[in-house]
Amino acid sequence: DGEDGVVHEGGAPAAGEDPDLPPWQRLNPRMILTDALRVLFSLTPGIIALGVVRVEPTAGVLWPLGFIAVWGAIGAAADVLRWVTTRYRVTDTYVERRTGLFVRTYRSIRRDRIRSVDADARLLRRLAGLRRVRIGAGQASVAMESALELDAVSREDARRLRENLLEHRSSAPAPDGDGGKGGARIAGEVYATLRPWWVLYNMASVWAFFMAAGLLWGTYWMLTIFGLDPAGWVTSLIDRAGLGTAATVVLGIALVWLLGVGGLAVNFFNEYAGFRLERVPGENGTVLRTTHGLLRTREVNRDDHRLRGVTLSEPLPWRWMRSTEVHVITTGLSMWGAASTILPRVPKSTASRVADAVLNISGDPMRAPLRRHPGTALRRRLGWAVGVTGALTGAAAWVAAGTGWHPAVWWATGAAVLPIAVGLAVAGHLALGHAVTPSHLVTRYGAMNRRTSALETRAVSGVRIRQSLLQRRLGLATVEFTTAAGWGRYPAVDMAAGETADLAALALPEEVGRFRAEGATGPGPVARRAEVVTGAGAGSAEEPTGGPGQGG
Repeated sequence: DGEDGVVHEGGAPAAGEDPDLPPWQRLNPRMILTDALRVLFSLTPGIIALGVVRVEPTAGVLWPLGFIAVWGAIGAAADVLRWVTTRYRVTDTYVERRTGLFVRTYRSIRRDRIRSVDADARLLRRLAGLRRVRIGAGQASVAMESALELDAVSREDARRLRENLLEHRSSAPAPDGDGGKGGARIAGEVYATLRPWWVLYNMASVWAFFMAAGLLWGTYWMLTIFGLDPAGWVTSLIDRAGLGTAATVVLGIALVWLLGVGGLAVNFFNEYAGFRLERVPGENGTVLRTTHGLLRTREVNRDDHRLRGVTLSEPLPWRWMRSTEVHVITTGLSMWGAASTILPRVPKSTASRVADAVLNISGDPMRAPLRRHPGTALRRRLGWAVGVTGALTGAAAWVAAGTGWHPAVWWATGAAVLPIAVGLAVAGHLALGHAVTPSHLVTRYGAMNRRTSALETRAVSGVRIRQSLLQRRLGLATVEFTTAAGWGRYPAVDMAAGETADLAALALPEEVGRFRAEGATGPGPVARRAEVVTGAGAGSAEEPTGGPGQGG
């Protein structure tokens, strides 16, 4: 692995280690106590059902109870084995862990490549004063493990690890430009705390039906174990009400949705109780920290030195409620992971304020007026809408002809799909836009999920200009800015082709200037593409995060 390796795995290290290195440490033994309690809790339903309620021990009762008990016992046994075989230590250069019984695995992360140190705990571990610590290096191991995990250590050890790995150089000056162009990022600032009414933006969702389905299935299953008949109760209640089939179905859907909404509300407070977003002292200056959780607490630290921008995410249903989520664009954190999200779903005004405060840049890039893209971009989307509608209508007609369905099926399909497709086309066009500020590139696109991203210009490592055959006929092109942070690519979609080179030059003026001087052309007649890549940008020095569309 040498000096260049961030993470490495393999057999146990060779014997004869340096005696000056710190000794290997075990995980905290209190985890065994919590596992014993978990086994006891897994046996509790069976004890109550068979010993207290005296339920008849039929196969339908025994197998679920046995499954719960065995699942709890296996999990506890695996944790005991992990405690016996796992050791870890922190040296001046590496964080190391070795584990395994039949196959010994050794893993290390260079301390100067550590991106985050997160700590969380479920209820039992939290009551026992334990924490699970995840040390992220921004790169997956050969086992597809993106973070070195220590589960579990004491709360004091977790705090010391965080301070040792992230905050031990808090007095070190930040590199040039880290504070942006509007002043240094100041530690001790609190940007957001939980507002109870945020729950209104997080419980109105189609996921309410899935939440309700899970709650109803779990309740039905548990009641039947104790010899009760919930299905009979519901049937009897419907018969006594005498509302009729249609009214019963509508009422049932409404009640299920309300149950799901209530479940989502409870889940929101469980997840975000005590939420706090703040900037605290950390490595190379400051750290952006979030803490939250009731039954399971979580703390995530993000090094400001690696912050490259922010993204506001607004799926279509959320836009109707004027709510959004805020994600940070940073090296070492995948945009798929929860660590990149710094706010739950909140009002857009709150999200914009927090995004501006996190960037701490004069001029507020997220509030910069966006340049609209030409009307031919709408024509392209309307063409796709008509094409998709025609394809689905044709498929419906073919199915109707082969199955003997009424001919009205195919034209009803077209009548239903066309307005939806056209509406999405218009929404997609209205979402398009881009802007350039002295320090950031701002792009916006997306019909179903509108994303507005402000990316630091210095983080751009490459520019790609793409032009399909249809785009060329309409005078459009797409400019993609590649970076080592976040999703890896941030596009300005379907902008006027004549403006693409000028926009690209704002990000990489020297490289694009040489490219234009050489008169580079695209590779073929169907799709035209021009690409400029540089290793000089601030973002290019970092390893990729593995997000979709990575590369360039």
